[in-house]
Amino acid sequence: MGVALKGSAERMRRARRVVALFCWAFSVWVLLTWTLTLEQMLFGAAISAAVAVALAPLGPVADPWRLLEPRRLAATAALLVMAARRVVLANLRLSRLIWDPRLPLRSGMVIVPTSQRSAGGLTAVGLVTSLIVDNQLVDLDRDGAQLQYHAVEVPEGGPERAREAINGPVEHLLASFPGGDP
Repeated sequence: MGVALKGSAERMRRARRVVALFCWAFSVWVLLTWTLTLEQMLFGAAISAAVAVALAPLGPVADPWRLLEPRRLAATAALLVMAARRVVLANLRLSRLIWDPRLPLRSGMVIVPTSQRSAGGLTAVGLVTSLIVDNQLVDLDRDGAQLQYHAVEVPEGGPERAREAINGPVEHLLASFPGGDP
C-alpha cells in the first residue's frame, strides 16, 4: 500500500510540474506572438503542452499561480511599474543621444556587485535590467557576486555607484518578495 501511495504522489508532482510548465510556456507564447486568433492559441497550446511534457522530468518548476499571492502580486506589480518607467526613460535618453551628435557617448563595459544569490533572483535581475536599453547583461560571476553589463553610458563613481544606477533598483524591489526570491 505504501508503494502505491508513493507512486501516486510522484505522479501528482509530475502532473503539477507539467501544468506549471504549460502555463509558463503558453504565457511566453502569448507574449511573443501577441496574436489572439483561435488558430494561434490552439497551435500555441499544442506547442506549450509538448514543451511541458518534455521538460517536466528535468525537475521542479516555480508554480505560476504563486504570483497571485497578495504580497507577491504587489511586489510583482511594483517591479513591472519600475521596469516600465525605466524602459521609457532609457529609450528617451538613447533617442536624445542618437539625435544630438554633440552629446558625448560614453559606452563601455562595467562590472557591478549584486546582492542576488539564487538562480531566480539572478534571472530576474538579468532579464529586467536587460529590458532597459541602457544596459545589457553580458556575463555573471555567481561565486564573485558580480554582473558584467555593456552600458550605453558607463556610470561614474565606481562599482557601487554603477550598481545603484543599473541593478540596484531591481534588487531592492526583489528584496520585497516573500522569501526574497521571485
